[in-house]
Amino acid sequence: MGLFQPTPRDESVDKTQPLAARMRPRTLEEFVGQEHILAPGKPLRVQIERDDHGSLIFWGPPGVGKTTLAKIIAHLTHAEFIEFSAVLSGIKEIKAVMADADKARQYGTRTILFVDEIHRFNKAQQDAFLPYVESGAIRLIGATTENPSFEIISALLSRCRVYVLHPLTEEQIVALLRRAVADRERGLGDMELTVPDAVLDRIARYSSGDARSGYNVLEIAAKAVGKGGAITDDVVKDALQKRVLLYDKAGEEHYNLISALHKSVRNSDPDAALYWLARMLEAGEEPLYIARRVVRMAVEDIGLADPNALAVTLAAKDAVDFLGQPEGDLALAQVVVYLSVAPKSNALYAAYGEVKGDVEQTVAEPVPLHLRNAPTGLMKSFGYGKGYQYAHDFDEKVADMQCLPDNLKDRRYYHPTDQGIEKRIRERLEEIRKLRKGR
Repeated sequence: MGLFQPTPRDESVDKTQPLAARMRPRTLEEFVGQEHILAPGKPLRVQIERDDHGSLIFWGPPGVGKTTLAKIIAHLTHAEFIEFSAVLSGIKEIKAVMADADKARQYGTRTILFVDEIHRFNKAQQDAFLPYVESGAIRLIGATTENPSFEIISALLSRCRVYVLHPLTEEQIVALLRRAVADRERGLGDMELTVPDAVLDRIARYSSGDARSGYNVLEIAAKAVGKGGAITDDVVKDALQKRVLLYDKAGEEHYNLISALHKSVRNSDPDAALYWLARMLEAGEEPLYIARRVVRMAVEDIGLADPNALAVTLAAKDAVDFLGQPEGDLALAQVVVYLSVAPKSNALYAAYGEVKGDVEQTVAEPVPLHLRNAPTGLMKSFGYGKGYQYAHDFDEKVADMQCLPDNLKDRRYYHPTDQGIEKRIRERLEEIRKLRKGR
């Protein structure tokens, strides 16, 4: 056909392909997720069943099935499928594809042009699609991870039906992984792996709704254990290749001294803190390094018990930078004494640690619709901002509105102490909770 050849539907299995490519669903029955548009009677399902030729935009995060859906639609509608990426193609290639598709239509061939990452095309490139979409020479299916309201020109957007694809749930990803482990034709079935459900659950959690990511981790883990092997949590950790940043151990005394300073401040011992500070400075330690570390002490060990501690440490850092040594050393001495005698609380430090744990171990659910901004009509039509309660409309400036995703509803991270300012914060939080309960 010319520059871009349509992708034939090949039912054979190439075992050299990545697992995610081999396990790509071939039919709607195999497809997992997106029931809100694909269940019987839902809009995209109806559009496919009616053989509607309208152009489509699939908007959703990576690994949720945008490309797969386009290929399934091409197969079901007996259309030639031409695929190219907006990252690699320019306007010359676009026009060549359009001309080929127009010629093919004269012989009764229907063409679906799938454009991955369509949001990367500029206005002129997107304009090039318009006459061919309008004439019916092509059926355009675009995939984007970005908001089409902002990234796709209005003329093209008005000629396309936009479907939002959601991240897959943990249960859906587990189902896909279990299918891959058992499938002897396309998956890993012939490796006869042992994969406990708990391990599949772990992979699904780290995938955050991205099936491709889950397949990749499973495939790496399978190669690591080999045929007949057992995939364990430790194997999965290695497959995830999470970077762990480690300190340089070359200067052990350097770290011993800063540890002594930090722990003396934490224990409210200004005399010991001054001693260890002097030991470091007199040994030639870089003053700005110490300044950075005392800023850390302010947020880790004092926090909101004395919010002014952060401002004091930042002022000391500026003084050290401005004055240099030896004058700047007194600014550091002043701040370590201030931190030593300040009320202590690690409530904020602990709260953020819990938050990080949930971010790492739970699925990254989308922002609830009522918390999203809706500057365009398209976004409003999808429910953005619906049900939002403006706090300033209430006398107490508190609305009874859920601000966490559903999987973390009512989760509490920050538990203020009775030290310093945090005592007042704790009382205020109790007042806020009573107001919400009253509503």
